Amino acid sequence: MDHDIGARLKELREKRRFSQRQLAALTGVTGGMISMIEQNRSSPSVATLKKILTGLGISLSDFFSSGEDPAQRWYFRAEDLREITPESRGAEPGRGVVFRQIGRPGASAVQMLHETYAPGADTGPELYAHDAEEAGLVISGRVLVTVGDETQMLGAGDGYLFNSRTPHRFRNPGPEHCVMVSACTPPTF
Repeated sequence: MDHDIGARLKELREKRRFSQRQLAALTGVTGGMISMIEQNRSSPSVATLKKILTGLGISLSDFFSSGEDPAQRWYFRAEDLREITPESRGAEPGRGVVFRQIGRPGASAVQMLHETYAPGADTGPELYAHDAEEAGLVISGRVLVTVGDETQMLGAGDGYLFNSRTPHRFRNPGPEHCVMVSACTPPTF
């Protein structure tokens, strides 16, 4: 999926009349990092982008929304899933984390994601939090999930359910891809 994260971030920041310095103070992300992201000189981790977007009052799915208003329907084919993944600049194809959302952002009280983690991929070095509850099921592979100060290795068939206000992180330590399906309510991821 081709997103200009830097231009989109700058547009939203300026629309809210924040300077880079003001946004940095609000989010705890340095002004230099915000500047580098806006210039597409740095690709943020999921946790960093989530911090910045929380400061701007926008969810990750809304940030990556194309603005399209597809016809309302109850089913979605694989090709209908909308990728809402922060791009990993410089990463080789098939590396990293891929989030694909079922349905239109903001159209439901629940957000469903199909998640894929390449070997060694994670949501970033920092734990992140958002105002919701989150649940998921590992379909294949393994994922190391940290919630607060507890970490558990989950494999195919294992699941999780926690308050997303608790800082958390996902990482695939294994040699194979990990595939999960997750839900977040309200849709604040």
